[in-house]
Amino acid sequence: MHVYTYSEARQKLATVLEQAENSGKVLIRRKDGRTFALIPEQTVSSPLDVPFIKAHVTTKEIVDIVRKGRER
Repeated sequence: MHVYTYSEARQKLATVLEQAENSGKVLIRRKDGRTFALIPEQTVSSPLDVPFIKAHVTTKEIVDIVRKGRER
């Protein structure tokens, strides 16, 4: 975990954000001694959220494939 001063964090914001993403947490210390943690937010996605592909398959072909799979 890396600790940046407030001034450093302002000057190198892109680096600080990248460091937080890679390590999971970065601390920023102010002049008065208070420390703040910068933690990347977890993105929640559905397991059904998958990229699509271009396939030249008709609805009838898909139904036939599913039916064959269910017969097994």
